[in-house]
Amino acid sequence: MRHYDAIVIGSGFGGLYALHHLRDQIGLSVQAFDAASGVGGTWWYNRYPGARVDAPSSPFYAYTFSQELVDEWEWKETQSAQPDVLAYLEHVAERFDLEKDIQFDTFVTDARYDESAQRWTIETDGGESASAQFLICATGALFVAHKPNYPGIDDFAGVVHHTGRWPHEPVSFEGKRVGVIGTGSSGIQAIPEIAKEAEHVTVFQRTPQYALPARNRPMTDDERERFRNDWDDLRESMCRRGGWPFPTTKLKPSDHTPEERRARYEEMWQEGGMHLAINSYRGVYTDEELNNEISEFVRSKIRERVVDPETARKLLPDYHFATKRLILDNGYFETYNRDNVTLVDLRDDPIESFDAGGVQTGAGHHQIDMLVLATGFDAVSGSMLKLNPKGRGGVSLQQKWEERFANNLGMMVEGYPNMFMIHGPGAPGVFFTMPLGAELQTAWIASAIEHLDANGLGAIETTTEAEDAYGDEVSAIANRTLYPTANSWYMGANVPGKPREFLGHLRGSQYFQQLAAVADGGFEGFVVEQRLD
Repeated sequence: MRHYDAIVIGSGFGGLYALHHLRDQIGLSVQAFDAASGVGGTWWYNRYPGARVDAPSSPFYAYTFSQELVDEWEWKETQSAQPDVLAYLEHVAERFDLEKDIQFDTFVTDARYDESAQRWTIETDGGESASAQFLICATGALFVAHKPNYPGIDDFAGVVHHTGRWPHEPVSFEGKRVGVIGTGSSGIQAIPEIAKEAEHVTVFQRTPQYALPARNRPMTDDERERFRNDWDDLRESMCRRGGWPFPTTKLKPSDHTPEERRARYEEMWQEGGMHLAINSYRGVYTDEELNNEISEFVRSKIRERVVDPETARKLLPDYHFATKRLILDNGYFETYNRDNVTLVDLRDDPIESFDAGGVQTGAGHHQIDMLVLATGFDAVSGSMLKLNPKGRGGVSLQQKWEERFANNLGMMVEGYPNMFMIHGPGAPGVFFTMPLGAELQTAWIASAIEHLDANGLGAIETTTEAEDAYGDEVSAIANRTLYPTANSWYMGANVPGKPREFLGHLRGSQYFQQLAAVADGGFEGFVVEQRLD
């Protein structure tokens, strides 16, 4: 058995930074494991047509810790495509010599805590074992692909691909009748690209979406230079403003007439990106009347862009704007104006079953040759439950989390000493810039490890009382918004049987201030043990 100070599971944005920081900044012996064949995490797996960051990305969906890294990397577009994000992560791994301490093509099948040794032991699918005092789970918030359980779906004889597990070799749609289930982020990105090549595309829509125009474009040299020159200020702004350096509006709806508000919505729409959500008026996520007005504005834009009125009607969302993950659109709605694209609204015409040749809905049979499942993930909690570590007394995380994803700060679980999560349930995660969030969480993990070392301690964990208080805090923040009114994966609603609770902290800047205060205050809310050796 190999022994280390720390084991890291995963080599996406979180895992790579954890390896770098713990190894190179505080001098631990660290080994990372990843089931993939290379670095990238989500960006190694998600190679479907059209895959790109569905946020105002470049250069902010990237690491912030190194000015040299910022200076040397050339982002091509304002909304980075998957190959560019993956190439960036590969560059980071090479630049900091990280791959020498990553074991690829290795799935961690078990992780157990030994109370007498105050160490974690992991086992792999290759029959290997390794131990470490600290276990860092950078397992990915969007990793465990969710496959719907429609009757007969395994009887379909054609090719099936999930957007979250896309093949690395090219996939041809030429001459194919393609069925796509799902119109979340990956579906909205993939459908326009598939339709350009396929003979016919049938989109099986479970839930219509409020997608905003991305306005993606090449970055200019002047923009890149300005970002580099202002990087320290931009990073500080990102920490203060919820992960992005963009100021949010202070305008209230009452400041303008309905006509003036409509003009402002139009201005934000033309600007593109997330501006309609963050820069139109205060209260988009909390003021139901304002939200209804913006919701209808976006629905009007869908009607304008889709020629057939009946198809446009089916594409209209009926829930509050932005309470499901907001998506940036690169021509999605116009795709339905193509002769080779058909929309099946599963709200009115649900799937009854699959057979070898296609899909049976209430209205008839749809013959397809290929099925694309853009059906998302068991988000945030799914990857930790798949790992299913065993803590004190051999209690598995699946047992612990049967009814609630109990933890403190989205980072530690009572009964699982020295185990840390990056982007776990209750952390800002997908509501913050995830690379920066991973840096800040890793810094906290390093502080906890250094606190133990400086005081002759062997273990740290949280308490049930702290878990309950933190869970209530996350829920209370969410309940002051409109988010919980939607059946979204933010609430675990996309996975049958999953506990219904809000999965993220909505005040990212406040969260990271709280995280720093806990470390500075000697880790209040956590208990420690003396070193046993």
